[in-house]
Amino acid sequence: MKTMKMKIATFCIAIAATSMLTVSCSQMTRTQKGAVIGSAAGGTIGAIIGKKAGNTAVGAVVGGAIGGVAGAYIGRKMDRQAEEIRKTVPGAEVIDAGEGLIVKFDSGILFDFNSSDLKANARTNIQNLAATMKNNPETNIMVIGHTDNVGSDSYNYDLSERRAGAVRSYAVAQGISASRLTTVGKGETEPIADNTSDAGRSQNRRVEIVIVANDKLKQEARANAQ
Repeated sequence: MKTMKMKIATFCIAIAATSMLTVSCSQMTRTQKGAVIGSAAGGTIGAIIGKKAGNTAVGAVVGGAIGGVAGAYIGRKMDRQAEEIRKTVPGAEVIDAGEGLIVKFDSGILFDFNSSDLKANARTNIQNLAATMKNNPETNIMVIGHTDNVGSDSYNYDLSERRAGAVRSYAVAQGISASRLTTVGKGETEPIADNTSDAGRSQNRRVEIVIVANDKLKQEARANAQ
């Protein structure tokens, strides 16, 4: 594990040197990250995100990355959308993720305890997020629900699915095409914190929204890279 961490750190330093950057990997813009996503995409994005999002979210970004100059083109698009989300959706945490965005909500912001009914403030958050999705139509969106480990595996899985579905349904009601949206319920299987403490369980109860380039944007990016 230590060896892997050293390799990731070395890779980040190499990126910074090559790009003549004076900032660390964690401070790189999404444009810069997009330019270096390639064969080492998984390790790079993992280093960028750290322990902020689950494996499914990271995998969705890695699976959609194309790297190189075309990746940098997508990175610029994602930079602009990230800034828009930060300005208009105060309840969300926007996580830098190379050629994609991960927008994270603590479940308490969206739902009451043991409920999949969106709170009033949650609807406002999703309305504002949907507006940025409309402004950036050349993307696909995955909604991922997570829980802590309190309760049975099957119950937590079902609750996470219902919560992801509630977010998707409300986004569709705001005019986002259903074909752009997919949902995944992960239950308690992808914790980002220690489930033995109240603070850790609170972090694990969350919804992650992954935004990546669709095929049209990738084609546009490749055309502009030539």
